[in-house]
Parts: sequence; C-alpha cells; structure tokens
Amino acid sequence: MVRIGILSDTHYPDKTSYIPDLVFEKFHEKNVELIIHAGDLTAPSVKEVLESIAPVVVVRGNLDQPIFPEEEIVEVEDLKIGILHGHQFLSLDTQTLKYKALEMDVDILIFGHTHRFFYDVYEFMEKKIALLNPGSPTVPRRSDPTFVIGDIKDRKFHFSVFKPWETQWKYP
Repeated sequence: MVRIGILSDTHYPDKTSYIPDLVFEKFHEKNVELIIHAGDLTAPSVKEVLESIAPVVVVRGNLDQPIFPEEEIVEVEDLKIGILHGHQFLSLDTQTLKYKALEMDVDILIFGHTHRFFYDVYEFMEKKIALLNPGSPTVPRRSDPTFVIGDIKDRKFHFSVFKPWETQWKYP
C-alpha cells in the first residue's frame, strides 16, 4: 500500500497568508509517502516544506513560474496517475478530462484550477477512469477548503477528504 497526500491551488503567498497547519499535520500523522500538488503552488518554498514530509510531484498552474512541467504521469502500485492543473482547457468539464485521461493513458487524472473538490469514476471508451480534484485548502471557490489523503493498494484507490476546519469524509 502507498499513501499519497493530494492538494492543489494553495496560492501561498499570492492569495493567502498561510496554509492550514492541518495539511502538514495530517500528511505527517498519516505517513504519506508521496505528495501530489496539482498546480498553483505559486511559491517554490512551499514545495520545499512539503518535501520535508515526502517526495513531491508538482505540475504548473496558470499562476506558477514555468519551473514545473505542464503535466506529469506517475505510476504507483501499477496504477497510472496523470496530473495537470486544468487551465490548459477552454472548458474544464468531465468530457474534456475523460478524453485527456485517455490520451495520457492513465487510470486516475488529478487536476485543480476550479478550487472545488470533485470526484467521480467513469466507464469510458472501454476503460475505467477516475477524475479527482482535491479542491483548495486555502482559497476555495463556492465550496469548503479541502485536501485529500489517498491509499493505493491492489490497483484500488481509496481516499479521505479533509476540511481544515471540520471532520473528514471517506470514499470507498
């Protein structure tokens, strides 16, 4: 089993003066082995802090410096995970994201940009595809602030959603 911390759109320090301590506390407490940041990190120093917990994969958001890649694919426990921010698309809808997941040949596509949590699984073009947006722990839009901790084991992905000021939700 591999445990992954997943977040996006932290926007520190351009739109917020802090990242909730709960993010770092939970990543430590749950012993995450990998951290995925789906863009708009905005300060490379945040990556350095996250790297003190676990290795970090970051993709470039629309407000990031061009030091991060546009998209990334990582393989964890035989599950292929695609990561991108989402600003690349004219319309950030599920149809567009499903086609992008097929193009990348991934099982899970993690994206950001909307600052809202989203998760669904689709049977699409004879392939099972999961789409996940962890939301934003700092500057949510019309939603609660959120981040995710997930477990991958036997090609299955289970996760919990954390709200910095409330309890967590669990997904299968």
